[in-house]
Amino acid sequence: MLAKEGSSHGCGSWIPHASGTSSAREMLEVRPGLYLGGAAAVAEPDHLKEAGISAVLTVDSEPGFKEGAGFEGLRSLFVPALDKPETDLLSHLDRCVAFISQARSEGRAVLVHCHAGISRSVAIVTAFLMKTDRLTFEKAYENLQTIKPEAKMNEGFEYQLKLYQAMGYEVDTSSAIYKQYRLQKVTEKYPLQNLPQELFAVDPTTISQGLKDEVLYKCRKCRRSLFRSSSILDHNEGSRPIAFAHKRMTPSFMLATGNQAQCTSYFIEPVQWMESTLLGVMDGQLLCPKCSAKLGSFNWYGEQCSCGRWITPAFQIHKNRVDEMKMLPVLGSQTRKL
Repeated sequence: MLAKEGSSHGCGSWIPHASGTSSAREMLEVRPGLYLGGAAAVAEPDHLKEAGISAVLTVDSEPGFKEGAGFEGLRSLFVPALDKPETDLLSHLDRCVAFISQARSEGRAVLVHCHAGISRSVAIVTAFLMKTDRLTFEKAYENLQTIKPEAKMNEGFEYQLKLYQAMGYEVDTSSAIYKQYRLQKVTEKYPLQNLPQELFAVDPTTISQGLKDEVLYKCRKCRRSLFRSSSILDHNEGSRPIAFAHKRMTPSFMLATGNQAQCTSYFIEPVQWMESTLLGVMDGQLLCPKCSAKLGSFNWYGEQCSCGRWITPAFQIHKNRVDEMKMLPVLGSQTRKL
């Protein structure tokens, strides 16, 4: 086995296959018991067994093993993904990192591979290093490229790993960061005549419990409940926990600019009562579903907030068209107004 210089963890060793010694046919150990490779690395399962690898994570367009292939005791996980910037890897990161962590905790050696071992698998391994070593995206990626100089994930994966860092190395589907990301992905993937139901927040008029201490926003004209505070996609520095100074986010990626007082609108996730308005239309007005008072506007291509920040896609409710109503818990599931 040939040791590769430049790893501070004593890794970076190549394991060549018997059928060839080119980099396409090798597995690189980037941490003890964690290997990175391409599709050729799983072409002959016996070579994995000889190398002591008993867990394989495939991030590719098709599974790494044909049905019935492999060997007894082999554990595998397949994540279907193309090497394209628009591919959603973020939603799979927790599952992938957990798979690697559990296998290593059981004493298993793990191989993470895609087709070429350069982009998709590199993104997954970078996410693992970020979480386990508590590294920024830039530092984890730099460390991996020191071991594997040809590693080069696409810009879409870089963006997603920065989001992963911003969420504290965990995919929080309830966070404003993830909701905004999900909206962007839906805009790319779905025709506007076929929006998935999970895209829409529940209409607050259908909720009789679970509000806890959230703020409810009502139409100023007719008092119809419109959305909850959890649906607001904040983008201002210091407005909520997504001012990530403590996580050393780079200025170019901060989701924060300006002051809360500069914003004259709320940007929210779409709510169920908006569905008929949004289908098949790129932009338009948002009207109160009860009294038809103008509340704001929407644009799938995005709109600019009064603070200067561009939000894509944008579902904008003007603050002077709604009133806040604080809800306090009373006797468990009951709520009362403040």
